[in-house]
Amino acid sequence: MTTRTAALSALLVLGTTLAAPVTFLSVQNEDQGATKIIGELAREYQKTNPASPYTYQNAPQTDLAQKLQLLAASSSLPTVYNIDQPALLGQLYKTGQAADLEATFKKLGIYNTLNPAAVALIKRQNDGRLVTLPLELNIEGFWYNKAIFAANGLKEPRTWAELVKDAATLNAKGLQPFAASGDQKWPLTRLIGGYAARKYGYDVMDRVKAGTLKLTDPGFVEAARAVQDLGKKNYFGKGVNTVDYATAVDQFLQGKAAMIYMGSWVLSDFNDAARNKIGTQNIGLFNFPAVTGGKGSTNDWSLNTGISTAVNQKFNDADLGNWIKYVFTRYGNKALAESGMITGFTVTQTPRNLPVLTSLTQTKLKAVKNGYLWFEANFSPKATSVATDNAQLLVTGDITPQDYMSKLQDALK
Repeated sequence: MTTRTAALSALLVLGTTLAAPVTFLSVQNEDQGATKIIGELAREYQKTNPASPYTYQNAPQTDLAQKLQLLAASSSLPTVYNIDQPALLGQLYKTGQAADLEATFKKLGIYNTLNPAAVALIKRQNDGRLVTLPLELNIEGFWYNKAIFAANGLKEPRTWAELVKDAATLNAKGLQPFAASGDQKWPLTRLIGGYAARKYGYDVMDRVKAGTLKLTDPGFVEAARAVQDLGKKNYFGKGVNTVDYATAVDQFLQGKAAMIYMGSWVLSDFNDAARNKIGTQNIGLFNFPAVTGGKGSTNDWSLNTGISTAVNQKFNDADLGNWIKYVFTRYGNKALAESGMITGFTVTQTPRNLPVLTSLTQTKLKAVKNGYLWFEANFSPKATSVATDNAQLLVTGDITPQDYMSKLQDALK
């Protein structure tokens, strides 16, 4: 055998033992939130397992669904990927491009690393299946600047009317009431969904899915009108539909806006001393307020496990199993210790000095009576696009609340 032949033979033998690289497609920047934690753990694993190189890919959230559909059509989805539409995820599961993570974690002997409440949330929105990783366990609400509130004689509003009155007070003094990313669109529909939950109750969108409520019913139109009024009064500031996610968060953290409606995934940004110019001691959190004549309770909160993150069943072999086991048995501890993030993974080592806002969030989570999902959680990809795209038109007054809900109801058919 020649030296060349021997070398080629060795490469072929080596090639049969090489694990496939792990690629993570995320809407987050590589140095943000869950993506940062996963990347750091993946590169730790790579040091002792060089045959499992890690690669990060980014996709804007506004283009994510379209990108995933294109990749799925050619069976080119990456190993791990963000996905923000449960209906699309259901389709990918049926075509073998999303793994059954309950079976996977049980096979690996690490199912006990998952928080039961987080698992229940995921199963609720995915027809009883655990098909995404609970990278976060989030509570959503209005984060507010305590110093601005105190300087203007404001308290946490208990009703929508009080919230709007507070916004008017701030606006009259030249202060932007709310930071919001209209560019991302979903921060606007979150407000519609929150209002609807207070009007009809925490199970409102489940009832829409069941057909016992229609989006053209008066309470939904009222919700759309309430959010539109905030936009028409410039309470979101100028050019809300051009404001991206990072800019909206920075507006709040730099004291340029008094409030921001956001999930507790934002804690990693709030706990970043270099980015947070107002200080964690100046940040408070209140739930979506009650609305007139509403059946919902302020003891009910919007909960989620962060942007859904799936594993491609195509790559779900023993090598990937080793990677999953390494990364996600360490994920919960690392996320809490380094970023103050609350996740759907068990924590075995609680930091001595837990960030104050993380403690606040944990306290709120423990007091939740009922959790509800976001507005589009049960929608098809088509209906989700109609909801989010038209939300931009809604807040600028370019579509009526009635037309917004009518178009959305039609998209559900």
